Amino acid sequence: MTRVLVVEDEPQLVRALEINLRARKYEVDSAPDGETALRLAAARRPDVVLLDLGLPDMDGTEVIKGLRGWTRVPILVVSARRTSDEKVEALDAGADDYVTKPFSMDELLARLRAASRRTATATPTDESVIVTTEDFTVDLLAKKVKRDGCDVRLTPTEWHLLEILIQNRGRLVTQKHLLQEVWGPTYGTQANYLRVYMAQLRRKLEADPSHPRYLITAPGMGYRFEM
Repeated sequence: MTRVLVVEDEPQLVRALEINLRARKYEVDSAPDGETALRLAAARRPDVVLLDLGLPDMDGTEVIKGLRGWTRVPILVVSARRTSDEKVEALDAGADDYVTKPFSMDELLARLRAASRRTATATPTDESVIVTTEDFTVDLLAKKVKRDGCDVRLTPTEWHLLEILIQNRGRLVTQKHLLQEVWGPTYGTQANYLRVYMAQLRRKLEADPSHPRYLITAPGMGYRFEM
């Protein structure tokens, strides 16, 4: 059974989440502040964390950093903070996804199911597997991509970008992270580079590049590889 840690200081919202999650057979622990959240996470080892950023004792990004010091558990931020900078800060700290309050319970549960599936299918050799979609196959070890049985020629930059997204599949990777990983530490604001190379990757891999299925844009924030 999937265990969810809810980190939220608003009692009514905690109660609503507990009722909805338990009705769907999740085990639920809750913490009203960051210190309790970090202690419970270490003791109970949740499969997914739902985290509010506005906690009474510390900022939620500090909780993310504390968790990321020892675990890769999926962290789904649920926050009233709406600006791109605040969202990017949480994602750069190590969050996997971001839902803005007020939210649809159906959307939140769908995001939670997706995070749970990623946890269930991950293995210690996850980065070395062959990733197969309905339209193309990526061999991360051999650094090869095939589509319709034929090799797809990618430039080194295109490959590096695709590799990072696949290794973080299902997670939103920020523009800043991608730029610094692919082009270097001085390129954190050159978003136009990403737009050009993502367009090239979509032309080579997507059945309909104008409506991508795998290489997804989160406007103003970053990109996600979805299976």
